[in-house]
Amino acid sequence: MTRLFALAMSAALVTTPALAEAERYVLDASHSQIVFSYNHLGYSTSWGMFSGFDGEIMFDQANPAASSVTVAFPVRTMLTGWEARFDHFMSPDFFGAAEDEMVTFTSTGIEVTGENTARITGDLTLNEVTKPVVLEAVLNQVGDHPMEGKPWAGFSATTTLLRSDFNLGQFAPFVSDEVEVQISIEAMKAE
Repeated sequence: MTRLFALAMSAALVTTPALAEAERYVLDASHSQIVFSYNHLGYSTSWGMFSGFDGEIMFDQANPAASSVTVAFPVRTMLTGWEARFDHFMSPDFFGAAEDEMVTFTSTGIEVTGENTARITGDLTLNEVTKPVVLEAVLNQVGDHPMEGKPWAGFSATTTLLRSDFNLGQFAPFVSDEVEVQISIEAMKAE
């Protein structure tokens, strides 16, 4: 019986097609945003955004757990809707950010949690501090872009960060330490 099993396995390996490998996708900067929100004194929710950033996804559609993602952008590309707030965020009270200070995220693992969902673990570097974070991610759609005529993918994700973890906890708890983050990105297959 052992010999029969070995023969059957050998036959299966010979007839099984090669597994697909991850393909490189690059972010569509015009349709990728990171939106964040925080509570201000209990009176309101304030919002900010990063947009127009670069990134790369090594996307293995057949085996999503083998995929990876990297993103980087200057902290000074933050949009707040009010110049005085932006200036305060860039001051020593918060970032004290130089022109070239970057925010980066590099995935370290992906756990598939459903047909179109996954938990992406990675290292976030913010304010020169690197901490692990977990993104609850959704594959929105994958297929040929109707206008570009090439493979395209859309993803969304959420997470909650603590400002204090990144030495940005000034004025807490009046300004909430928790920051809700929503991510929406599109990526095109690289040529």
